[in-house]
Amino acid sequence: MNPLAIFDFGSNLLDKFFPDKDEAAKAKIKLIELQQNGELVKLQTQAGIITAESKSEHFIVSAWRPMTMLVFVFIIANNYILAPYAGLLFSVDISLEIPDDMWDLLKLGIGGYVGSRGVEKSIKEWKK
Repeated sequence: MNPLAIFDFGSNLLDKFFPDKDEAAKAKIKLIELQQNGELVKLQTQAGIITAESKSEHFIVSAWRPMTMLVFVFIIANNYILAPYAGLLFSVDISLEIPDDMWDLLKLGIGGYVGSRGVEKSIKEWKK
């Protein structure tokens, strides 16, 4: 998909997400800024890499992102579900320290997956 097609798709998508014309116009200005500074091409390239990885026939290549997210989910579940109960029942602390960078990566990963699923569904609808 060329950058102009991405821009057109993004513009049409923004019209659907923002029923308010002023909000849609503001979002389109941001989209134009992304296009002008080359961010759209960068985002397209990143999306292509993720797509290629997910379609790889090699398990590690296709599964490393989901496995990383599952490790993060386990740590969150440990710290906020398992550790409090273990502390109450056995007087032990089994929580794991979560650095700020890990939180940022977790938010980025979850946001990316949720956003990509939304965009994927929108593209299918747009093509119809």
